[in-house]
Amino acid sequence: MCGIFGWCTRPALGPHHGFINDVHAALEHRGPDSLGHYFHENSDWHIGLAHTRLAIIECSEAGSQPMALQPGRVLSFNGEIYNYIELRNELPHINFRGGSDTEVLWHLLNQFGTDALSRLRGMFSFAFWDQEKSELLLARDHFGKKPLFYSELPDGGIVFGSEIAALLRYPGIQREIDADSTSEYFRYRYVPGPNTFFKGIKKLPPGSFARWRNGKLSITRFYTPPFQTAKDREISIEEADERFRSTFETAVKIRLRSDAPYGVFLSGGIDSAAVLSEVSRAVTRPVRTFTAVFSGSNLSELSAARETAQFYGSEHNEHVIESGDISDHLVSATRFRGAPVSEPSDIPIYLLSRMASRTVKMVLTGEGSDELLGGYPKHRAEPYVKALQGLLPAALDPFLAALVQMTPYKNRGRISVLARALSHRDPMQQLPSWFGALSSDECRIMINAPDRRSSSDFPFSAQTSRLKRHLFFDQTSWLPDNLLERGDRMMMAHSIEGRMPFMDVELARCVADLPTHHFISAGQGKRILRRALGQRLPPAVLDRRKIGFKVPVDEWFRGPLKSLVHDTLCSPTAVTRPFYKRGHVAKIVDEHEKRRRNHEKLLWTMLTLEIFCREYQMAI
Repeated sequence: MCGIFGWCTRPALGPHHGFINDVHAALEHRGPDSLGHYFHENSDWHIGLAHTRLAIIECSEAGSQPMALQPGRVLSFNGEIYNYIELRNELPHINFRGGSDTEVLWHLLNQFGTDALSRLRGMFSFAFWDQEKSELLLARDHFGKKPLFYSELPDGGIVFGSEIAALLRYPGIQREIDADSTSEYFRYRYVPGPNTFFKGIKKLPPGSFARWRNGKLSITRFYTPPFQTAKDREISIEEADERFRSTFETAVKIRLRSDAPYGVFLSGGIDSAAVLSEVSRAVTRPVRTFTAVFSGSNLSELSAARETAQFYGSEHNEHVIESGDISDHLVSATRFRGAPVSEPSDIPIYLLSRMASRTVKMVLTGEGSDELLGGYPKHRAEPYVKALQGLLPAALDPFLAALVQMTPYKNRGRISVLARALSHRDPMQQLPSWFGALSSDECRIMINAPDRRSSSDFPFSAQTSRLKRHLFFDQTSWLPDNLLERGDRMMMAHSIEGRMPFMDVELARCVADLPTHHFISAGQGKRILRRALGQRLPPAVLDRRKIGFKVPVDEWFRGPLKSLVHDTLCSPTAVTRPFYKRGHVAKIVDEHEKRRRNHEKLLWTMLTLEIFCREYQMAI
């Protein structure tokens, strides 16, 4: 795991070599073990690569980067290729100088070019410079677990890197906010790729590679999650379970390839328990496990995680987070994320990573299971939404939101989300509505920004089920642009690598064509996971209701965090004041404090946007 940065610019406009020190400083948390750089200059272009390394595989100098095993062919690589041993065995004619996956990737790119990408089973972003062709190749892994941002310069040059904060240190890149993306933030609670909050800075899409040559950039997709065109194929329960079990076992085992100490992030749920189960089967020593929960409503999750740790005999570590941790760490988490902290659960991951970094350099997590196997309430609700929309005429859609006001306050959160989903007949509007803070209509009422429908494209086969359309959206938008981005920044802030067995390309292929009843049955999600691994899991885990990182900000915004909300949003010097229409901020704060409406999601979205704008000195 590493931090990468680079540029290709005209000689007169390129930075001085001393600029490399600024880049190393900006990315050192991503790779504190060693620093490296590469420069090449000709009459047309200056090329620079900077690298900060977190050594997990082949910790010796044989794995140092940027790696140039041949003059003029240089690789700067962030991530892990989990099947590097199998790929290395497919290259018997090569004399390897060390045991790193970076060296295997270099030889694959040297021999096969972009065709090598389809062979990789891992997480990665990298830059490969070919001096002979005067060509730069950039690539990002299948699901977008590793980040890669870039900015095209007016002279035809390009600047790229693992984090936006590093790009902003490059001379000439402005801190100018993208108003359209800011508006979309309220619909999604993140900015859908390839856009970011910054004008002129883009994300390379997941499963894509880019070629830059002589001032021209082209982007090509090499992978699309199979759920896009998935068809339900009949298969026996026994065969489906065996395929899943075998593929998941392998996904976990190859992610245990490490020359550094590792552990497991453990919640009280089935996903991390499944990961810990397979890790415990694969190793002989006790596994280190780490759990963090918020005090109050999540203490039952702490007890559940403790039971799971005892079941597998792990060396368990716990951290209970109080409301003060939000105000204490929100600014620093924002700085590392390079965007508003869209979920309160970013903070537990941030603090859990800090705790884990004292004893390990890598952790396995259960991230991605919900998006792969149908674990969210919205996945279970989808059949009912379809049925209700068939019964209710579209003319009633505007009145659904009014029904929320008639429900008890404590139930308004989920009911309002369901009502919003019901009111959208257009899938492009409905898909983000389950997690978003505002609908398009609500955005027009509240904010002073153009109403811009998402430019994201989610084309489906006519035979793709509604559930798999949701899963495809989750895998191509919600995951890479929010959850995986969160995991990368919050973990790497403390130099911790996160590996996610559920985000495995072979596992995705294994389950994509399974009929819906393998995902959802009798109102319960992730059925195949429960069946295939049920005998290996603690009995209580199978029956426990999904809790997740539920943060009690609803109450905290009326109690210990009340002054934070007021001082940040209601201040006459608030940076985001011009973004909202007059009177709306005070109205929302007042309604929440007096329990007239539950605005916890919207207030969090507004609060973190303001903190982001302050931290990055952005004006709206």
